[in-house]
Amino acid sequence: MPASERAAELGLAAAQAAADKLASDILLLDVSEQLVITDVFLLASAPNDRQVGAIVDAIEDKLRDLGAKPIRREGEKEGRWVLLDFGDIVVHVQHQEERVFYALERLWKDCPVIPFVDADLQRAAGRH
Repeated sequence: MPASERAAELGLAAAQAAADKLASDILLLDVSEQLVITDVFLLASAPNDRQVGAIVDAIEDKLRDLGAKPIRREGEKEGRWVLLDFGDIVVHVQHQEERVFYALERLWKDCPVIPFVDADLQRAAGRH
């Protein structure tokens, strides 16, 4: 059974919030067939600890506006890999070095990708 509509909605909103803070390598994975604890993983990268924090804050703010609060938050103190667990969606914001080293997308390569297009880039492309 694919990810719930709510999980996909939260995932896309979180992905856009990450993109708005210049996250790179944004990837949404439907892990609902592999895990019973969540439906969607969001993976995003940043070049430094400060930007990891800014991305995490933006995602929390956006999802709070949609009525979702994190159940668990880990890794914030170190700022290299922050995990936000919203139940239906788990967000991983990683420093680029951690992203390469841990390669979560390789671990979950059999899971379907949920298409995400940055709305700002889409609007900019429409202007030209």
